[in-house]
Amino acid sequence: QVQLVESGGGLVQAGESLRLSCAASGSIFSINTMGWYLQAPGKQRELVASSTLGGSTDYADSVKGRFTIARDNARKTVYLQMNSLKPEDTGVYYCYVEGYDAVWSRYASVYWGQGTQVTVSS
Repeated sequence: QVQLVESGGGLVQAGESLRLSCAASGSIFSINTMGWYLQAPGKQRELVASSTLGGSTDYADSVKGRFTIARDNARKTVYLQMNSLKPEDTGVYYCYVEGYDAVWSRYASVYWGQGTQVTVSS
């Protein structure tokens, strides 16, 4: 069993900051990629930021310079520091991890968090 528990969402005003956290537990190991997606109201889920075990990061153009992804491999935790928030950052943020599932002996297993709501008022 693999679980991802997210925290840190909330309601803020434009220009403020939030920090999201996502902790993985269970039979997931050797986590390669960790990241965050945003599902804005009425839109498809889109990648916000990702981080690989090798140290590479990727960001959506809309968040570059404002958001920073970080990870703690020992704690199987990924963070998203969101600064200078805008109303268009509103939506449900989902974390995901991709790694080795020891129960199924399967590499490249992907798991998702339950989502955390971020609302930015103007």
